Amino acid sequence: MGTNAPPRREPLARGPHEVYFKNLSKQKQKEVMEKNGNNHKLRVCVATCNRADYSKLAPIMFGIKAEPQFFELDVVVLGSHLIDDYGNTYRMIEQDDFDIHTRLHTIVRGEDEAAMVESVGLALVKLPDVLNRLKPDIMIVHGDRFDALALATSAALMNIRILHIEGGEVSGTIDDSIRHAITKLAHYHVCCTRSAEQHLIAMCEDHDRILLAGCPSYDKLLSAKNKDYMSIIRMWLGEDVKTRDYIVALQHPVTTDIKHSIKMFELTLDALISFNKRTLVLFPNVDAGSKEMVRVMRKKGIEHHPNFRAVKHVPFDQFIQLVAHAGCMIGNSSCGVREVGAFGTPVINLGTRQTGRETGENVLHVRDADTQDKILHALQLQFGKQYPCSKIYGDGNAVPRILKFLKSIDLKEPLQKKFCFPPVKDNISQDIDHILETQSALAVDLGGTNLRVAIVSMKGEIVKKYTQLNPKTYEDRLELILKMCVEAASEAVNVNCRILGVGRPSEIDIGNVISIRYMLRGSQMIWSLQSISTGGRVNPREGIVLHSTKLIQEWSSVDLRTPISDALHLPVWVDNDGNCAALAERKFGHGKGIENFVTLITGTGIGGGIIHQHELIHGSSFCAAELGHIVVSLDGPECLCGSQGCIEAYASGIALQREAKKLHDEDLLLVEGMSMKKEEVVSAAHLIQAAKLGNTKADSILRTAGTALGLGVVNILHTMNPSLVILSGVLASHYVNAVKDVINRQALSSVKTVDVVVSNLADPALLGAASLVLDYTTRRIY
Repeated sequence: MGTNAPPRREPLARGPHEVYFKNLSKQKQKEVMEKNGNNHKLRVCVATCNRADYSKLAPIMFGIKAEPQFFELDVVVLGSHLIDDYGNTYRMIEQDDFDIHTRLHTIVRGEDEAAMVESVGLALVKLPDVLNRLKPDIMIVHGDRFDALALATSAALMNIRILHIEGGEVSGTIDDSIRHAITKLAHYHVCCTRSAEQHLIAMCEDHDRILLAGCPSYDKLLSAKNKDYMSIIRMWLGEDVKTRDYIVALQHPVTTDIKHSIKMFELTLDALISFNKRTLVLFPNVDAGSKEMVRVMRKKGIEHHPNFRAVKHVPFDQFIQLVAHAGCMIGNSSCGVREVGAFGTPVINLGTRQTGRETGENVLHVRDADTQDKILHALQLQFGKQYPCSKIYGDGNAVPRILKFLKSIDLKEPLQKKFCFPPVKDNISQDIDHILETQSALAVDLGGTNLRVAIVSMKGEIVKKYTQLNPKTYEDRLELILKMCVEAASEAVNVNCRILGVGRPSEIDIGNVISIRYMLRGSQMIWSLQSISTGGRVNPREGIVLHSTKLIQEWSSVDLRTPISDALHLPVWVDNDGNCAALAERKFGHGKGIENFVTLITGTGIGGGIIHQHELIHGSSFCAAELGHIVVSLDGPECLCGSQGCIEAYASGIALQREAKKLHDEDLLLVEGMSMKKEEVVSAAHLIQAAKLGNTKADSILRTAGTALGLGVVNILHTMNPSLVILSGVLASHYVNAVKDVINRQALSSVKTVDVVVSNLADPALLGAASLVLDYTTRRIY
């Protein structure tokens, strides 16, 4: 990579006293003032807290100072600038020939979390007096430091306009929170990258008050040239050092994980010692944890090691030359991922402090720098390479844009900040009748032949229904379900329904329910996936089918939550189809207001759900309410579960079909009044028809099935003691009398008074899916 890289842009340097923009014509300046209609000079207060933010603010300060006919500049210095341990860096501001109006000692020593908080408090106490005296029109605040938060808070509360530099960027530690907090306080924003601009817009900042200018420090980086850079390198690293044969290390504590960042710093120093190259190590900043990092340096003897030069501060103009000609820069400073890219110098970014920053290809990230060997390997990969120069953070013309932006500020505009929130509809009435009329769910019934989607109201009314042929494959079914749900949701607006979610069963008795919650905002839909229900044993916490029935083998041993969640990037819940049926009865059917009841689904298989004290029971291993597999005979017919004598082996649609086929094979099924086409498949319906027409053998089979179901219900009564049993499904009406007879003969007298009823729900499959959504999304008590 290094051999094919374009020639390095020679690093530049202008003298520290050089000012910018002397070539702006007087006539042009006059035109700008006349255009603004404002002869008032803009009084600008620039507050700088540390060496890092001064490198970004200095070019702007030079530009302001160069145009005295437009601006008055006041400089306030605070923070670590005034601490000897951090280099007394306020002196470089004086060397740049700026008059410092005020020095504020605001740092409470201790270098821990409490000290940071106390420092913010101290700054808040001292700043009001300064701002009252200066009365600036606008304050320029940079970055994401805790000192800057105190500055922005003070200015905002004192009705001073704030221009924030470098808002909208993303990085690690507490800096992100502070940066975005300053953004909310600031009235104007200067950002460095297109992504940062988009982030500010997404944060509802006024687009007209955002300037995409680039980083001010790049104005120097991309135009600096110093043929005598070797003298700077030798001054800091020694006479025998060659270009690209040394390392610059700058590592700060991570305030959200101080202990780990100190350990990582120790590993970094160990790796640098092993790498055996001349290294310039800069002391960390004043953040919590820096004191412990300095102790690590001294414990390892870095300040006296022949390969190391440990310094508190390097002037920015000289620092530029050092990183421009280094073999590598290592650490977690924003300088490494931002400014150093302008020279194509290799960078190793350690840990999470800069996570989310945009970087050039010169940066190698070691996110989890947990071993010395890993950092050493990174040094071996990066050291001595040369990368293309990056202009991600600027093109060298940031300051002219910023000055023009400052001139455009109309001080007559209202100070009150406005946020550009996305448009929303007027609040819909929260009157109870309106809620019950409009809140709805989409229910999806995945049958053997057809896929049905319905809009179901809060009252359980099917407002509109859609039907299409059901695809054969799992993938095609999901695709069609989502397509039909989107179409139905759009139509729901026309019928005045506020869709809360979607439910889906695969069949009336054994289903797969998926529910997707979303809100309609104008033409936009915001989706939030809620639940999936499927036949068999399900872990609703993990969204996994633990053991599916043989009737739906395509779902067996699969994670239903993950594929749908991955496809739609939404959370998913999973539950059993019998449980959904019980919830439907609780919301819409006979179970409404009943504390304890049981629902049995009688269809292709036998399933159910148990409501105890108004809540659904899942059981310790999610196997509660597998009512179809209650054993009523030790030597009964074989069940699909592999056992013998289960209720499902006697009373399910499949069991009746099996018995009907046996009769038909023996020519004992058909009686007078019945006929079957040759290609017609024998079903449970033929057995029921034959019994009604007087076929004694068919009637005996149905009575046996009803007795088996009744015995199962008796077992349930003796176990759960519900006050109500609801029979649901296509076979319910054929079994209800037989079940009641068995209860009267076999049950204990204390439970014989139980009510046994047939479900009156018009379409339990669709309503069961809808109830799952409506119960989850509208947990209100009326």
